[in-house]
Amino acid sequence: MVVSWGVVLRAVVLVEAACSLVVGQVRYSVPEEAKAGTVVGRLAQDLGLEAVDGEGGRLRLVSPGRGWSVEVSGASGALVVSSRLDREELCGKSAPCALRLEVLVERPLRVFHVELEVTDINDNAPVFPAARKNLSIPELNTLPGSRFPLEGASDADVGANAQLSYTLSPNEHFSLDSHKTEEDGESLFLVLRKPLDRETVPVHRLVLTASDGGRPSLTGTMELVISVLDANDNAPQFNQSVYRVQLPENTERGTLVIRVNATDLDEGTNANISYSLQHLFPQDGREVFGIDRNSGEIRLRGDLDFEDVGLYRLQVDASDQGNPPLSGHCKVVLEVLDVNDNAPEVWVTSLSVPVPEDASLGTVVALLSVSDGDSGANGRVRCAVWPASPFGLVSRFAGSYSLVLREALDRERVSEYEVEVRAEDGGSPPLRARRGVRVPVSDVNDNAPSFLQAVYTVLARENNAAGAELGRVWARDPDEAGNGRVSYSLWEGGVGGASASSGWRAASSYVSVEAESGRVWALQPLDYEEVQVLQFEVRAVDAGDPPLSGNATVQVFVVDENDNAPALLPSSVGGGWGGSSSMEVEAVAAGSLWAWASWGAPAGQVVAKIRAVDADSGYNAWLRYELWEPRGKGPFRVGLYSGEVTTSRALEEADGPRQRLVIVVRDHGEPSRSATATLSVSLVEGGEAAAAASGGSSSSSSSSGLRPWSWSEGVGSSSGASSTNVWLVVAICAVSSVFLLAVVLYGASRWAPRAAVLSGAGPATLVCASEVGSWSYSQRQSRSLCVAEGAGKSDLMVFSPNFPPPPGPAAKETQPEPPALLDTVSARPLSPLAPSPDPSSLLLALVCLVSPGSRCWESGCVGGSGGGWRFHPSLLDAYKTRRLR
Repeated sequence: MVVSWGVVLRAVVLVEAACSLVVGQVRYSVPEEAKAGTVVGRLAQDLGLEAVDGEGGRLRLVSPGRGWSVEVSGASGALVVSSRLDREELCGKSAPCALRLEVLVERPLRVFHVELEVTDINDNAPVFPAARKNLSIPELNTLPGSRFPLEGASDADVGANAQLSYTLSPNEHFSLDSHKTEEDGESLFLVLRKPLDRETVPVHRLVLTASDGGRPSLTGTMELVISVLDANDNAPQFNQSVYRVQLPENTERGTLVIRVNATDLDEGTNANISYSLQHLFPQDGREVFGIDRNSGEIRLRGDLDFEDVGLYRLQVDASDQGNPPLSGHCKVVLEVLDVNDNAPEVWVTSLSVPVPEDASLGTVVALLSVSDGDSGANGRVRCAVWPASPFGLVSRFAGSYSLVLREALDRERVSEYEVEVRAEDGGSPPLRARRGVRVPVSDVNDNAPSFLQAVYTVLARENNAAGAELGRVWARDPDEAGNGRVSYSLWEGGVGGASASSGWRAASSYVSVEAESGRVWALQPLDYEEVQVLQFEVRAVDAGDPPLSGNATVQVFVVDENDNAPALLPSSVGGGWGGSSSMEVEAVAAGSLWAWASWGAPAGQVVAKIRAVDADSGYNAWLRYELWEPRGKGPFRVGLYSGEVTTSRALEEADGPRQRLVIVVRDHGEPSRSATATLSVSLVEGGEAAAAASGGSSSSSSSSGLRPWSWSEGVGSSSGASSTNVWLVVAICAVSSVFLLAVVLYGASRWAPRAAVLSGAGPATLVCASEVGSWSYSQRQSRSLCVAEGAGKSDLMVFSPNFPPPPGPAAKETQPEPPALLDTVSARPLSPLAPSPDPSSLLLALVCLVSPGSRCWESGCVGGSGGGWRFHPSLLDAYKTRRLR
């Protein structure tokens, strides 16, 4: 408090007056906390010492005045505040607070008593014993209205400044209650108004405020910390009532599934939670999951399988350790996610096999069932048939397919199918499965027996033994069992006789066909002179129902053997100079002939012509004439192949009247056969020769029926010449056409592959004989030969028709033939792929075949080589036509 100087002066005056009245004692009042220098009072003036000159300056305070923070100013004699005055420090709670001072005056020494009252100001706020007070109150056992004592605050001030009032911070649970008594003073209580819940508010923090009565009022506070003691009144609670988890089915064991967490609002042992696991669905899933009792971690202990269990329902219990213990519950729903870990499976539920090869399209072969244990895209299966086959899949409904026929079957092409049904799911990566289905095809008799060749050519030696195998035909039937079991039979065919009297005979009288093997057997020996070509058909019939059949033509060519010796025919002789006259040679005896010759006949004059015929053909019928006697230089000679007896020089009288000639006729067979003719030539004058010729002609004509030979007969009449010219034109045209065809076939054969057969090289000779001599063509070429059984043989094939000679005295020429022939040969018809004859030899053969006036038909045209030689089919057909005509 600040005191003005006027007030101080008035106080000093009063003090002086009081001192003069009351034995010199002065009383002052000063508020505490006055500033230093504040004048409490004019002590010298109040003591009346100011009038005495110089006495006021001799005043001083006697100890302990200095400890009370006041002093006497030496100049003015005033009592002033020297330092801070604190009433509470000087007097404490005493009231009033009066300080007694002794003032000493020297010269003369005098003592004055001064009383200084320090008045209180509100400079101290209420103070509590502690800034915080902790209280512990049980939550359930404390009832509303319970009182809890509190210590009040203290105030260093006195009087009204020390009168305290209390307030409590607003709350719904507590209130204050205070009582004042003279004996106990003031008592302060904290009153519970509402039950406590530790889980709601575990700690209540309140502020207790004490206010004094000063103006302005000062306050002091104390914090009340009320801890609510726990009681086990709360069960553990999970943060979720249902936990949902998804795990792939291939999750490894030990994987953390989920961590559940339960909280207990209690504390201490009441909040210690332990977890346990119960399996709601399925019941047998206890070994799949496990839980940690302390942490609540659920881990995978077993294997998950979506296809077995796709959903697990678990119950987790959380129990505290209170007394009694309380527990909480939650559910864990675990969904197992499908992983593409199951490959599709394919089953054949029904199989209808074998399938007939004539089954209609759409026929159901098998029923298939397809499944996949996965779900979603992993379980969607696509099916296909592999490889591309005549079968396909038709989906009937989900997971069921039909294996049906999409294309026509042919057992002969494919007798059995290995069908693979492939299934693939839609997973990533996809899994696959396959199922093999064996589908055999049953046979239907839809194939007739088929021969490898339309025409079989067989060569058979004449005089073969009865029962000899001539060849074998074989028909292929691709069907099976009875449908493919072929039996053979002789169907039709025959042969015409060599003469008109022999008639037609069926082939069954010569050959038979074995039903099982197709072998052709000879029923009797064959005679070339009787049968040259035997043609018949063989039928092959299968055992199907109905049976099917096929035919093949078999041509058996009888190969000639040299079993006939040459036979002499009546000869003719020419007489006269230059051949102007002629006479017939007459037979004197068996094998003896005679003729006339004119003296002086020049060299080269034809005297006679020896005629012989051989019933064989080819080389076996090719005759040569040799002059056996006389040997050496005689007047006559014989043409080697013509048989003409001519003069080797001019005839002279020295040659004698008669010449005896022994002529041997030999064939070319192996061994060769021969006939001997004896010709007696009478040498006469020209006139006698003419008369003998005319006489002999008439007698010979009447006796033997033979006309005398003349050059006109050799050349032919005018009508015969005209006919010959017409045939010659026809032959030339035919030869030209066939020649062009032969050239084309020859060119094709040069580029065609040869058959894998044995071949041999050797000279080939084509020979044709006529009345005027013989001519031949040689070629060197490898030829192919096909034998019925066994290896191929290098031998000669002879196709030499031996037709009866046309009317007239023409001699029959023969052809050479190798010594050995095949017993039984089955030759395929020539084709553009087979070797063909040389065009030149073909041309020569054609001339022989198509010239009706040629004498080749008498002796035949043959070809031969070391490797064999065959006619082209066109020549062979022409030959057969001429022979069978």
